[in-house]
Amino acid sequence: MTSETRNQAHRQDSEYRAGGTDITERRRSGVSRGSVVDLVASPEMSGTAWDATGGVRIGASVTIAALAADARIAVAYPGFSAAAAGLATPQVRHIATLGGNLAQKSRCWYFRNPHIACLKKGGANCPSRDGNHLYGVAFDLGPCVAPHASTMAAALMAYDGMVTTSHRSMISVKALLGDGSDGTADNTLASDEVIVAIHLPAAVATERGYYKRAIGRVHAEWPLVELVSRLLVVDNKIQHAFFCAGGIAPVPLRLTGLEAGIVGAELNASTIAQASRLANEGARPLPMTRYKLQLLSGLVEDFLAAAAN
Repeated sequence: MTSETRNQAHRQDSEYRAGGTDITERRRSGVSRGSVVDLVASPEMSGTAWDATGGVRIGASVTIAALAADARIAVAYPGFSAAAAGLATPQVRHIATLGGNLAQKSRCWYFRNPHIACLKKGGANCPSRDGNHLYGVAFDLGPCVAPHASTMAAALMAYDGMVTTSHRSMISVKALLGDGSDGTADNTLASDEVIVAIHLPAAVATERGYYKRAIGRVHAEWPLVELVSRLLVVDNKIQHAFFCAGGIAPVPLRLTGLEAGIVGAELNASTIAQASRLANEGARPLPMTRYKLQLLSGLVEDFLAAAAN
């Protein structure tokens, strides 16, 4: 897309549409009423390209289904691949794009109701905080208590992924999404800025990767809590560990205290128990979201127990 087209979209207060799985629902409900600018994938937004170091560049227009079906990505980044395969439904995965998943809007039912004002729609406060926040955050980082909706953002953060947009080159997922302190926006994208590509560094040999979500039913459900993990174990000692959780904060959250607490330790029952406790370090649950801490601890235990076998 040319800069002229982007500027026109900005002037008209339009929204960009790629696969349309999110914006179509918002327009149907009346939450989104502006005009739409369809994104036609340019070569730089399409396909995957592997570099000499073993890293990969993924165009923002690549579908989630294509990522899930890519055998080379599955070998190099198993947690990332599994996250793509576990997202939504087969129908959605075949239409939804990686860039669109990163840029999607909040799933909060107050935001999705066109008759209710909230911070993300120019309102003065977050109605979920004092209302029904059963599916809200367990790590209260800012004025909005809706968890971030992007599964692939959590996967990218776990794999140290970088993002290139039409305005910025090789920025972190945190730079793209913010730190959760701004309750008015789901990301830091300007109105005329689009995601162009995603970059993943070279894979780590013999590393274990994992993705799992806790949901309310078997299929087609947004996760209550989800976890993308990476672990390298040599001679039963943990050499490095990466854990990124979704569904618990306004942005995907790296569990840095947990990571630091188990690196160098032996992978045994004692370490697993310690990891379960460290997973909730810094948590500030809302009155109705304390259950998410138990789910998060359980996902951490599941991964480490599987890695120990």
